[in-house]
Amino acid sequence: MRYKNAGTLTCGRHDLKIAVISDIHSNLEALTTALELIRSGGIETTVCLGDIVGYGANPNECVDLVREHCAVVVRGNHDAGVVDTRITDNFSRNARAAIFWTQSQLSAANLDFLASLPLTASLYGLLLVHASPHEPDRWHYIVDSWEARQAMHAFSGSGCFVGHSHVPGIFSARGRETNVKQGERFLINVGSIGQPRDRNPLLSFGVFDTDAWSYENVRAEYDIDLAARKILGKGLPATLAQRLALGV
Repeated sequence: MRYKNAGTLTCGRHDLKIAVISDIHSNLEALTTALELIRSGGIETTVCLGDIVGYGANPNECVDLVREHCAVVVRGNHDAGVVDTRITDNFSRNARAAIFWTQSQLSAANLDFLASLPLTASLYGLLLVHASPHEPDRWHYIVDSWEARQAMHAFSGSGCFVGHSHVPGIFSARGRETNVKQGERFLINVGSIGQPRDRNPLLSFGVFDTDAWSYENVRAEYDIDLAARKILGKGLPATLAQRLALGV
């Protein structure tokens, strides 16, 4: 995986590249940085794997930007939670607090948008799902090779993109990989835009090149201090602000 500062991503005119973003979690500073990086790279197609909201301070602004810039969007568990809070019974205390606050802040139009999102979608034969292709409404985590191999039995296409764990990674039937290979099925976790949890605070998203059949995990700095101050300013749990700088 390559690590970049914002503004250095490039894209050839004839390449068909797809930016795959996930787990924004109402972090406007991270999302705007990622979208600018995608725009400056000339990537015309962006898709979102869900969890637009939750944890952060700017749910409406983030939903608005996703609606504007993403060609395909699927539902995450936090998106589902603000629509029906009964599913948050298994959330952590801080996550539930953020869900109820977010629900009170979202416009009716944005709540309707989140309620309308499908659990899965496909683009160029690639499956898009928030958590796992296996029982996508049960929000299973994929964090290791064993879980990835089990999930690969649940779809038949050439590849699948997921988020949910906030930890980026590439998997094949053999296990963890450093890149995808032509002719081999893969499952890719693109990591999190707004709350990375791999002990790296840089925002994370993926770029897939359908012509070269290659994948890049892009990491970039953003204004973590501002995002954290806004969380505290809204009266959300302090842990949600503190964890941003730690990448946990």
